[in-house]
Amino acid sequence: MKKKVEEKKAVPQKAGGRKTEGKKTEEKQDEFITELDQYLFGQGVHYDIYKKLGAHPCKRNGRNGVNFAVWAPNAQEVYLIGSFNGWDETACPMERLEPLGIYEVFVPGVKLGELYKFLIHAKDGRKLYKADPYANTAEMRPGTASKVTDITQIRWSDSAWMEKRNTYIPDTNPISIYEVHPGSWKKHPHGENEDGFYNYREFARALTEYVKDMGYTHVELMGIAEHPFDGSWGYQVTGYFAPTSRYGTPEDFAYMVNYFHRNKIGVILDWVPAHFPRDAHGLAEFDGTCVYEYADPRKGEHPDWGTKVFDYGKNEVKNFLISNALFWLDEYHVDGLRVDAVASMLYLDYGRRDGQWVPNKYGDNKNLEAIEFFKHLNSVVHGKHPGAMVIAEESTAWPKVTAPPEYDGLGFTLKWNMGWMHAFLEDMKLAP
Repeated sequence: MKKKVEEKKAVPQKAGGRKTEGKKTEEKQDEFITELDQYLFGQGVHYDIYKKLGAHPCKRNGRNGVNFAVWAPNAQEVYLIGSFNGWDETACPMERLEPLGIYEVFVPGVKLGELYKFLIHAKDGRKLYKADPYANTAEMRPGTASKVTDITQIRWSDSAWMEKRNTYIPDTNPISIYEVHPGSWKKHPHGENEDGFYNYREFARALTEYVKDMGYTHVELMGIAEHPFDGSWGYQVTGYFAPTSRYGTPEDFAYMVNYFHRNKIGVILDWVPAHFPRDAHGLAEFDGTCVYEYADPRKGEHPDWGTKVFDYGKNEVKNFLISNALFWLDEYHVDGLRVDAVASMLYLDYGRRDGQWVPNKYGDNKNLEAIEFFKHLNSVVHGKHPGAMVIAEESTAWPKVTAPPEYDGLGFTLKWNMGWMHAFLEDMKLAP
């Protein structure tokens, strides 16, 4: 990953108005991340925090460049490394903002398409090379770097659909959903390109023809968020804010959603807030400590899947997930989310034997923090997008999955009844 250091390096520009070691407060400069941003993020209610954390092309103090920011509260130091500075590990130190431990640096002259990572010096001496949790695109696997892009430049032509969606009522409209994994639905003949994958644009045109012919109202797309391993079908996410580069660019993905909408087809994404993989460049032990996951392995690890469990009691982690749900609805005009593995979030003993899990304060197996997370998530989503669907893939008899939070329900629009599906398939195997 290292390249020869260029003679001319991009020089970081410090954010002004902050105190630095041994210096008086510097001259006031344009602020990108404000005290209000940090306060809302710390409270777990900065619903568009993705516009501040990550990599964002902007102009600061009269200079064009990119503002980079990452939350790494327990890091010793953080540096920005990338193709724009020859991957020099000391060229771009990032400034720590208090009180939350957000690190920030503005680098003039960085262009779209540049690759980057955060080099995190952990307090135990390790050097961690992490992809950006808020990146909007990434390099093609097996590469794991994030890539600078600007999704604010995407243009849409589905305003009629979006206006209609605001008044859409799923309970009173017939819905027929075609669930599909883009990477395996249809492929080019061997040799046409490396993987044979259809580009998002090609996929949109081919799938629209099939869906309209079959009479479906919606497509549910599996494995859209960036992930390192094809075999996971996208359920081991490392880039929650990035459509996978396997099928094209963010602009290509937006074209696909726009194309579906112009053909009166709704778009639902599979969304995975239940767990994430241990890959070294991902969220696991992000700053050398358990930042995104529960620290206690009896809560923070899934024995069956070998993955990490999000800490639903931490405000910044809940903010990450809720803002991610809104990101797909706001920035990519998605019409709904099918929430994967809800049961694994609700039950503390899910997939665990005696001694492998910790009861809640009442002594039972309900994850009280996950319950409150769902109520918060669904209240915010339905408040901002009343016509959007949030569908729980829930395989047990948990009560009030679709009841409103004010009636002590989880607040989902619909339940994707996996238990019924398995029971039906078992019955169909039997002799009449």
